[in-house]
Amino acid sequence: MVTILPVASGKGGVGKTVFTANLGVALAKAGKTVVLMDLDLGGSNLHTVLGVRNRHAGVGNLIYKQEEGLESLLVPTSQDRLFLIPGDALLPGTANLPYFRKQRIIKETSALVADFVILDLGSGTTYNTVDFFLTGSDGVIVCTPETTSILNAYSFIKTSVYRMLYRSFPKTSPERGMVQSFIEERIEGSDNSFDTLGQRLGEISEGAREIFHQCLQSFHPRVVLNMGREIEDLEIGRRLRTIARRNLGIEVNFIGYLPREELLTESIIKRQPVIELNPTGAFARSLTMISQRIINAPRGSEPKLHEDDEDIRELARSAQSM
Repeated sequence: MVTILPVASGKGGVGKTVFTANLGVALAKAGKTVVLMDLDLGGSNLHTVLGVRNRHAGVGNLIYKQEEGLESLLVPTSQDRLFLIPGDALLPGTANLPYFRKQRIIKETSALVADFVILDLGSGTTYNTVDFFLTGSDGVIVCTPETTSILNAYSFIKTSVYRMLYRSFPKTSPERGMVQSFIEERIEGSDNSFDTLGQRLGEISEGAREIFHQCLQSFHPRVVLNMGREIEDLEIGRRLRTIARRNLGIEVNFIGYLPREELLTESIIKRQPVIELNPTGAFARSLTMISQRIINAPRGSEPKLHEDDEDIRELARSAQSM
């Protein structure tokens, strides 16, 4: 069964596409069949990081009905077992994706023959990006150890939870109206928390309250802290866990800390992923550990709760040993 792994970020410039490409290489080197799909519509550049020339049909051709399906877009890469589905192929307007086309892409993604399909999503909180992120219950959010990046990551998580709840109820239903009304309220700095929404839905029906809790229990966002300079950066990441837990009741699972890679610019120029250009460096070793965590993680399971941040401490110990 294919595992869909969406990769997103609350803001641009955090290294999301570089992470996606190198994670794909790491998983393929571990013997997994991997498809990387560039869904950063309107800003596709995953092919550049992988060293694939921009001369192939991509998702944009499918949107414009120039290709039959996703499978026809598969492009081999220099790494065995790793394939690419390019993005918009310089076609204009692909960022404005109609809902039914989006649903077709989601459906066909699940039918691809692979161990992992990794979705390189656009940055920010547009509904197209969020809906693609919600195709997998264990998506990855990439951020950097900066306050603005952490706050944008929180905003992405919050928008994803709201979107998931909103789409869990039928159109014109009082439950959907309740979710919409709550979206317009500010919970940060107020007496309200996300539990307030659950209580209000419970006043409509017990079934609505149950759906609320099921949604929260099925949402397991994972976070990678990228471009780190020192172990203390992990303390900044702790803030994301704190505000997500307090305001949303969501547990954030940190699965990796990636140090800043000095050869990154060279890897882009050479069109060669860092993990191949510098396979023994700290970045490559950290990326390999992340890939193993992803391989070994149970699919769609309840997240492990980290009441005292033991996973962050584990990452700190791993980083110190490099």
